Amino acid sequence: MKYFSLPRPGAGLVLGERDVPEPGPGQVLVRLRGWALNARDLMILKGFYPKPVKPDVVALSDGAGEVVGLGDGVGSWSVGDRVAATYFPNWLAGPGTPEKTADDLFGSLDGTLAEYAVFPEDALVAVPAHLDYAEAATLPSAGVTAWRAIVEEGGVFPGQTVLTLGSGGLSAFALQFAALAGARVIATSSSDEKLERLRALGAAETLNYTTTPEWGPAVAELTGGGADHVVDVGGGGTIGQSMLAARVGGHVSVAGVLTHEGAADPVLVLVKQLTLRGLTNASRETFQVMNRAIEQSGLRPVIDRRFGFDDVAAAFKHLESGTHVGKVVLEAP
Repeated sequence: MKYFSLPRPGAGLVLGERDVPEPGPGQVLVRLRGWALNARDLMILKGFYPKPVKPDVVALSDGAGEVVGLGDGVGSWSVGDRVAATYFPNWLAGPGTPEKTADDLFGSLDGTLAEYAVFPEDALVAVPAHLDYAEAATLPSAGVTAWRAIVEEGGVFPGQTVLTLGSGGLSAFALQFAALAGARVIATSSSDEKLERLRALGAAETLNYTTTPEWGPAVAELTGGGADHVVDVGGGGTIGQSMLAARVGGHVSVAGVLTHEGAADPVLVLVKQLTLRGLTNASRETFQVMNRAIEQSGLRPVIDRRFGFDDVAAAFKHLESGTHVGKVVLEAP
């Protein structure tokens, strides 16, 4: 079977071949058919990721496929089941703890960018029936984190206002989930063309942050006081404006760090009585709840471009260009 590994951060991916693994006791063999790329993957490839990454790690954290083999004692899956791998295999339910989040795919553990992989049986979830494998592969990181920000932690309800930043996969999911909850969504982007696409996804209003660099006060004015919820993915470069955009008593979810430069006045947290919550994925239980909602609503992830398994270099180049709306994915022939 083919697989892509990273000898060390900054070295570039290497295509290799080895035997299809055999599932051990309590393990499931999955033929992977779809994969999704994340900004975190780029950080690891470039050597900027703050957590340890094991040498020769198999790349990517997000993948979906079909169960093709079962180890002894596996009772929760059958051959032919359609599944996706969980980002944190040991975080099954409840709040995250250091023990539950110590091991992650494409980090301390091998990732998913292989034709076949084995997983513990409780490190998989069933995927919504109406999604293809590439669509299902978008769920483990961007989908789950956005769901936690909007639903599990945010508790968004009809009539509230949600601000999403940019057009990447997590932000697109946050927009979709907020619209599904009946919220009014305001979206930002650097491109009027992207803003048009975000409006088609359900954004009620949009702001171009290139032409409106002080978009935080602009959102506050547009909403008559500020957004109830802000999903920030920019980090240091955006958190200050996000705090200005939030209403008094508002909720800011810090779900990504694309930039480290910038400054935020902590006095705003006090004066506006803000809740800032850092989010790094969620539990398997949360993933399952989200999937039920996706299946019942018929929601489909936003995919910008699809590449073949062997075209991973081109896929990463497209992701890094920042021209995408939604997810960049790979799929098997």
